[in-house]
Amino acid sequence: MMASRRPMFTASWAQTFTYLLGVCPFSIAFLVFINSSISFVVTDLIGLHDGEGDAVGTLGFADELLALAACPLWGVLSDRIGVRQVCTAGYTIIALALVLFVQAKNIYPQLLLGRLLFSLGGAAVSTMVTAVLPVVTANRASPPLESEYVPPRADAPSSRLAGYVGMCAGCGALLSLSILLPLPAHFQQLGFSPAEAIQYSYYTAAVVALLVSVSCFVGLRNLPGEDGKEWASLWRTSRPEALTESQKLSIPAFIKTRMPYLHQFGSAIALGFHNRDIFIGYLGGFVARASSVGISLFIPLFVNSYYLKSGLCDGQPSEEANPGDIKRSCPKAYVLAAILTGVSQLIALLAAPAFGYWSEMSRQYHLPLLVACVAGVVGYLILSILPSPEFHGERGNPGIFVVMALVGISQIGAIVCSLSVLSNGILGLTSPAGEDPEPDSEHASDTLRESDEQQPLLATSAGRNQQQTTNLKGSIAGVYSFFGGAGILLLTKLGGLLFDVLSSSAPFYIMAGFNGVLVIVGVVTGLVISMRS
Repeated sequence: MMASRRPMFTASWAQTFTYLLGVCPFSIAFLVFINSSISFVVTDLIGLHDGEGDAVGTLGFADELLALAACPLWGVLSDRIGVRQVCTAGYTIIALALVLFVQAKNIYPQLLLGRLLFSLGGAAVSTMVTAVLPVVTANRASPPLESEYVPPRADAPSSRLAGYVGMCAGCGALLSLSILLPLPAHFQQLGFSPAEAIQYSYYTAAVVALLVSVSCFVGLRNLPGEDGKEWASLWRTSRPEALTESQKLSIPAFIKTRMPYLHQFGSAIALGFHNRDIFIGYLGGFVARASSVGISLFIPLFVNSYYLKSGLCDGQPSEEANPGDIKRSCPKAYVLAAILTGVSQLIALLAAPAFGYWSEMSRQYHLPLLVACVAGVVGYLILSILPSPEFHGERGNPGIFVVMALVGISQIGAIVCSLSVLSNGILGLTSPAGEDPEPDSEHASDTLRESDEQQPLLATSAGRNQQQTTNLKGSIAGVYSFFGGAGILLLTKLGGLLFDVLSSSAPFYIMAGFNGVLVIVGVVTGLVISMRS
């Protein structure tokens, strides 16, 4: 019998648009907003003018440290309560944090607690960007016909959708820069004081976050495979043997098995050692998040350092300016850094859909991801040895724009392709040597076993493994975000240390190394697969 034509997305258009236009862009928008405006909160609202840089850096480090632990927790919870509930809770927490943030009267503990609360909500929504992707693109669970076996990855457009996810996330950053960040200036024009302008800007952002939360609650209802996932699942204790036959058929397998939380997290990590797609997805997430820091933090610092050492600021730096604040210490360097990072992000935004479609056409060897990493190796190495970051003048070279393009391609390629590879790994995982990827699967109901025995062997094995892996999608997304947070912390601390004691180019050598390791892993695992086939 011919296989029936399946839809591109198993989620409805309303659910898909809620994901692309709500979850994805605003997961970045609020983070960009708070990172870019926190210095004004510290100076204009709290009144701290001595040690501003240290306070902002400590708050950012605490944010990332909490996110490192919170992302896996939210991922595991989403396997129990559903991605819709986590998205709704995450944006609600962000709205509350934005309101409380501007009520602080001191840095410690009030502003720190506000930043940690924001980190908790931000970790939820950033993790769900990854977790919702396989839900939107997965095949609806339906028993295959006896003569029909459809591979689980055959019609999953997660790679193409991942390209739009990267583009929408980039648009979220632009949304923040063009609408949210100018709010304090607009409120001051209306006659408010600088402190009041900051407060009302945060209140406005909080209202937006609350609206996004409501849209997630409404727009992500009845997602495929999310039946039965609710808050009550956190304390549900029923075991399969205590359920009636009708209950066994109506309650999803993940509720029947009641996999312990730590077991879920451990299983998600273990899958990375057994499945090439998931392993490369994790490494790609590490490189992708580190690339974001490399562009947004170290390129401006590199430009600023060059201008200060070369005496090109023309006496512009203010004596009271913090050397780490490029906008005040050397405005000319700030303009150049903005141009270079802007070119990089523009190229990334334009290339995102292309990487999505290319990933769909090259799944086995992950060629797009490897090309992006090679671009990163070349771009960062050239950037580290350039005599000047300028594009005009005696020491300038317009080729710097080509280098920025390579860096932008590396960043968006790592983001889009790692999401695509990870999602395809979730949808298409089959256990090695016929073993079950989840040790608790022996508790599955007899009803499901009897149904499986009536199906062809290949269809039964693939369908069961796909269902079990999809039930761990949140945990896998949490581990992916964990690796990304680790990349940020490692590059921030190690790169910052070597920037001060060794060379301003040191962070770029580190980024070239990260990309190079991913290229080696991708090539080696690809060769292993070729030899086996």
